[in-house]
Amino acid sequence: MEALNLNPTTTPKSCLPKTYFLKATLLPCTFKPTFSPHNCQIHRRSFKKTPFSLTTACKLKTPQDNKKNNTKSNKIAKQIILSEGEPPPLAEESGGAGGSEEAPAKLGSGSGVMGLVKRLPRRILSVLSYLPLAIGEMFAIAGLMALGTFIDQGEAPDFYFDKYPESNPVLGIFTWRWVLTLGFDHMFTSPIFLALLALLGASLMACTYTTQIPLVKVARRWNFLQSSEAINKQEFSESLPRASIQDLGVVLMGAGYEVFLKGPSLYAFRGLAGRFAPIGVHLAMLLIMVGGTLSATGSFKGTVTVPQGLNFVIGDVMGPIGFLSKPTEAFNTEVHVNRFYMTYYDSGEVSQFYTDLSLLDLEGKEVLRKTISVNNPLRYGGITIYQTDWSISALQVLKDNEGPFNLAVAPLKINGDKKLYGTFLPVGDVNSPDVKGISMLARDLQSIVLYDQEGKFAGIRRPSSKLPIEIDGTKVVIVDAIGSSGLDLKTDPGVPVVYAGFGALMLTTCISFLSHSQIWAIQDGTAVIVGGKTNRAKGEFPEEMNRLLDRVPELVNSSLSRQSDSIVG
Repeated sequence: MEALNLNPTTTPKSCLPKTYFLKATLLPCTFKPTFSPHNCQIHRRSFKKTPFSLTTACKLKTPQDNKKNNTKSNKIAKQIILSEGEPPPLAEESGGAGGSEEAPAKLGSGSGVMGLVKRLPRRILSVLSYLPLAIGEMFAIAGLMALGTFIDQGEAPDFYFDKYPESNPVLGIFTWRWVLTLGFDHMFTSPIFLALLALLGASLMACTYTTQIPLVKVARRWNFLQSSEAINKQEFSESLPRASIQDLGVVLMGAGYEVFLKGPSLYAFRGLAGRFAPIGVHLAMLLIMVGGTLSATGSFKGTVTVPQGLNFVIGDVMGPIGFLSKPTEAFNTEVHVNRFYMTYYDSGEVSQFYTDLSLLDLEGKEVLRKTISVNNPLRYGGITIYQTDWSISALQVLKDNEGPFNLAVAPLKINGDKKLYGTFLPVGDVNSPDVKGISMLARDLQSIVLYDQEGKFAGIRRPSSKLPIEIDGTKVVIVDAIGSSGLDLKTDPGVPVVYAGFGALMLTTCISFLSHSQIWAIQDGTAVIVGGKTNRAKGEFPEEMNRLLDRVPELVNSSLSRQSDSIVG
């Protein structure tokens, strides 16, 4: 193999190999002339055995003839490769795999998952890689996910008995038996859902092995076309009547193509990464499914409502939701609610609620403190604590300057989404069966509405004001309204995997839009026959090719004569 440095500013050298002529006119380098006393015929690939014929053969330069020039040409960063034999592996010249038969055969024959897939019968692989089957699997998974959002998840069996009774089945057939038997009460860990995910993963691997990897093998081979007829059959073809194939190679290199020459033939490609992108898309989808399965089978989840000033242990409120769930050391951490408070809009509606949390180790030392709010969780040791709800747990009051007393607050049912809490301050004999007292209602932590023993409105007090109010001869002061923080705790080991999968999916999807363009050319005398094709952007490809060919310089007669003299000499 000989590497040639192409300089577009100098007069291009002839592409013809070293040839011996018998005082004849310049013939194309791909021809072998045959002279006979009766006729003179030119053949591209073979000779007729004519008696008394005189044959001149074109002898190509060998790597040994150019051994002295190898050292200098190897220093060139970007080259057009001139090869007299079979094209070398692409890994040696341009960082990829080559065109030999041995290199592509090793591409998919590794160990691990692909090694296991390779041993499966070809019939099973063809069934799994069937595109309509994969599409049906995705639709089935999407349907189950939609059904999982319709059916309440993780409820007790009695809930489904009441909501889907056999006496009034949904759509005439759907009852609680379907939900509990098929595991639709925990859809994303049900055997049906996990089996469909596994089947879709097998289809993706089978498609990658049987379709995508062979396409990549073909795309990575160097393929020189040796005749103008083959080049003219490409999606795009054009003829440059007075041009040099080496000038064409320089123009293509400037456009980002990898260019290779073998004798009078040229091969160039660009956008090979677009051929690898479908494999990356499949692997990204597998990552997403693996991460989702890991989240569904290896997580913990818990919900707790904690009044201000109290503690709880993380492991006491979290339970496993899958057979792969395993607790960690962080489950021994104790959480202390330092303070719970809310902010309000000008209209009086609740704007945001906050919880000041401290995490304590087994020795009682604070290891982390953070104020959380909605969309601003606390993360520690793989555990995430979310602020999800709030309530009022107690009212602190002074009664006739005695106390303070903590009055438990209960939620009251009202129409709509508004919250309402109520409590009762007994007046008189608390042991009497007809005990009466003062009623207190609160919608939030900023104001308390008071009613007398007859249920008549008595007034409104803010806990922060400390102003007394006298009702039926009893002096009452609202000291404080103690809120409770509603927290959701969960571990999700599949989140990093899912994020990585979605990131890879976005990247490989963008790469898949890159066009893999291939160009072939052959020097036919003073003409250059050019052809090419692409897998995408088929409308723009001819326009791009025309722009590139317009930049190829045209050879003049003086240049041709100098080329002829140099070749003959």
